[in-house]
Amino acid sequence: MVLIIDDEEKLRSLLSRIIRSEGFEVAEAADCKIGLKKMEQHNIDVVLCDVKLPDGSGVELTQKIKAQFPLTEVILLTAYGNITDGVQAMKNGAFDYIVKGDDNDKIIPLLHRAIEKAQLQKRIKELEKKVGQKFSFDSVTGKSKGVLQAIEFAKKVAPTDTSVLLTGETGTGKEVFAQAIHQASARATKTFVALNCSTFSKDILESELFGHKQGAFTGAVKDQKGLIEEANGGTLFLDEIGEMPLELQAKLLRVLETNEYIKLGDTKPQRSDFRLIAATNKDLKKESEEQRFRSDLYFRLNVFQINLPPLRERIKDIEPLVKYFIQLFAEKTNKKPLKIDKDFLEKLETYQWPGNIRELKNIIERCVILADGDTLTTALLPFEMQQQTHNTDGTLSAFSIAGVEKLHIQKVMNHTKGNKAETARLLEIGIATLYRKLEEYNIQ
Repeated sequence: MVLIIDDEEKLRSLLSRIIRSEGFEVAEAADCKIGLKKMEQHNIDVVLCDVKLPDGSGVELTQKIKAQFPLTEVILLTAYGNITDGVQAMKNGAFDYIVKGDDNDKIIPLLHRAIEKAQLQKRIKELEKKVGQKFSFDSVTGKSKGVLQAIEFAKKVAPTDTSVLLTGETGTGKEVFAQAIHQASARATKTFVALNCSTFSKDILESELFGHKQGAFTGAVKDQKGLIEEANGGTLFLDEIGEMPLELQAKLLRVLETNEYIKLGDTKPQRSDFRLIAATNKDLKKESEEQRFRSDLYFRLNVFQINLPPLRERIKDIEPLVKYFIQLFAEKTNKKPLKIDKDFLEKLETYQWPGNIRELKNIIERCVILADGDTLTTALLPFEMQQQTHNTDGTLSAFSIAGVEKLHIQKVMNHTKGNKAETARLLEIGIATLYRKLEEYNIQ
């Protein structure tokens, strides 16, 4: 929509007819006060505003509009060209400044360009909002005690610049947490850069991190930015940091302490202000004690540690995770929403999930692709999951007495939404007995 602010009614009416003939909606106002009120009432893309108005200056009004409605573009109209006003208008954020009468033929092409820019900015803002929602803490699925505690810790540390160490088994969602911490920080509008330290050899990893100058090594045909430089102002996420070679650990420690680094093949230090989030599936304390990881870097990273529990300790989170992945993959494969068979869910809840959430995601994707009907059944699961009766790691079988008891307690806990007193009453056991069994079976 276009808003025309001008105290000359005839000119307002003429401009309104011309602009409407181009297919645009138009609103009108005779002064600054009414103009701002119209801005609040309508979704305005572009304002055509006279410089001299009964209750103020269009140049000053431009500054107010851009402060309150930054995505709206303002084109100022004046009866007499004034260089000083024109310069100030542009400084205040005006899209353009034109003279009435002399530039009438320019108004429509200019209006189209201004509307195109305003709508593009709004689309970008909407995309940024969606990205923010995707990577926010609201995107973390789970209500188990361990996950809620991890979210609570992450929310507290997010607004700071403190380095964070995320620990947990492979596939527990460490990068999801890293993204959420970044998104909840003051650095959210800057870059989030991720690197898996186990993917590259030492030399390539060093180049990826620090960058290099042309000729630094064979194949270095041009200067290359490193991820430390790319993350300036934002967040650098180093996954599997326990796999980083000791020599590079020393260089990383220096960067963390001084914010300075040197590209390969260069002699001049450069600076980068970034927040580090590291992740590992190793026990870095033990690694440092056995001199496989630098103890000084470990202590530097371990200022704030957050542990993410494995999926086998998050039984109550399996169903919501399954529903989320079903919706995700049903949309991707253009299928209608699928239901979950009771036996299908029981198989998932008694499986040990060595690959954690990543494994669950892959299995649900497979099941959704294979499903011909409207329900996911055990027949869609991988053969080894269908046939599973026991686990070689000593965990409970779904067919043992203890396994059946554990599964039943889990079902009742889910039914009561975690209310332990009600669970004990339904199971007809004492509350102390229930707590003992919850601890024995590692049920949260």
